[in-house]
Amino acid sequence: MMDSWAEEQQGVLVTPLGTLVARWRGKALTALSLPRADRVSTAITATVPDWLAESLAAYFADPRHRFALSLAPTGTPFQQRVWQMLPSLAPGQVYTYGAVARMLGSGARAIGQACRANPCLIVVPCHRVVAVDGLGGFGGVTAGPQLAVKQWLLRHEAAC
Repeated sequence: MMDSWAEEQQGVLVTPLGTLVARWRGKALTALSLPRADRVSTAITATVPDWLAESLAAYFADPRHRFALSLAPTGTPFQQRVWQMLPSLAPGQVYTYGAVARMLGSGARAIGQACRANPCLIVVPCHRVVAVDGLGGFGGVTAGPQLAVKQWLLRHEAAC
């Protein structure tokens, strides 16, 4: 369980995927995301803790790595339910929004919206969820550099 009194900290990691911004409170990850050019943060004041850096390094070395991190992302109860289920999806496999919706007794569009709102890139593997006729989106974007991140992650995991 996370320390509710702990102040959220933020740091950056350089990974094979590029630079990622991590936020955590105590020993719980609250967010892992791509840096946004329109939001250059001055709050990056901490060194990313070893428990996070080592776990991500293990994933980049072996895409079959299963994360065993405490997570504390902020979201609606439905989003939380989707995010808790996504890590059970096998690396190297893709699932359609509709298939995930059937697993959770929901609709494909609602799954897409929960994936779009996912604050924990990679650790909560929304990149494994695709449209029936293509990749779908990534973080609400359907083209360009952000979608290239989804493609990179899927190629990385195809080695499984």
